[in-house]
Amino acid sequence: MKDKLLFIINPVSGIGKQKTVETALEQYLNKDKFDYDITYTEYAHHATKISQQATEKGYNTVVAVGGDGSINDCVQGLVGSNIRLGIIPAGSGNGLARCLHIPLEVKKAIEVINNYNYLNIDTVNMNGMTYASVAGVGFDALIAKEFTGNSTRGFQTYLRLVLKDYLNYKPKKYRLKIDGKEIEQEALFISFMNSNQFGYNAVIAPKASLNDGLLDIVIVKKVPIMLAPLVVQMLFFHQFDKAMYVNTYRAKEVEVLDFEDNIINFDGEGIEYKGNNLKFTVNPSNLNVIIPQEENKQPFISEEKIKEFIKNIINEK
Repeated sequence: MKDKLLFIINPVSGIGKQKTVETALEQYLNKDKFDYDITYTEYAHHATKISQQATEKGYNTVVAVGGDGSINDCVQGLVGSNIRLGIIPAGSGNGLARCLHIPLEVKKAIEVINNYNYLNIDTVNMNGMTYASVAGVGFDALIAKEFTGNSTRGFQTYLRLVLKDYLNYKPKKYRLKIDGKEIEQEALFISFMNSNQFGYNAVIAPKASLNDGLLDIVIVKKVPIMLAPLVVQMLFFHQFDKAMYVNTYRAKEVEVLDFEDNIINFDGEGIEYKGNNLKFTVNPSNLNVIIPQEENKQPFISEEKIKEFIKNIINEK
């Protein structure tokens, strides 16, 4: 009996790659192994409802075609079920896909699905919501909100927003309880990482693993502008945790106490939040994700783009 696959496509995700998926599926998906249907999301977070319904309709796999936000919507509908999650990256940063070494090319991503190899990964519960990749507070939440509301996508847009806001952004004090131990630190931003990166291969937590039962808490202080180029290089070359302005903790549970911000970065989407505390808890191995049989390392952002990033930072000082 063939497995049933449901492809959920976000028609406005990323940079337009999703428009080619229907044709590519007809050409490259193994029809001897799979029957499949395609559906398009019609409004924000529609994929969560579609994924939940897929569990009731006998689908074996839901494939998210979109960026990290689209994938997260599917995660929230599938977490804890036996249905596998497939990914065809069609977003801007594609952080979770890169962390899982899923190819960014549509044809190669479909070939990964044909092989049907999967991994049980952790997810994270944040005040009743679930994510698989990253959440954060502070400066990255501000950028995520501005990026979410921007009409253009891609690395250049992200860079422009960072440069626009960085100099005038004031770090804040945060009080955390990490596996029961309280600490207080001033930070530009704090990221609560299940995966290792924001996207674009900007690896903020090089030692993070999707199936170790732990959350990597990355606390980043504001870097003097003269040192920013060095820290940027460390970010893209998997050395960020060694920077003197970065502290990393690992835990099963963490709370942000007396939380006063009203924005959270939730898998790349800036969402509004009203409440005094945030609580993050790891849910071990409760999501099945289709992955390559062998690691397919995604390239860094090109050296030219990194140099441009650094040049722009220097020019902003």
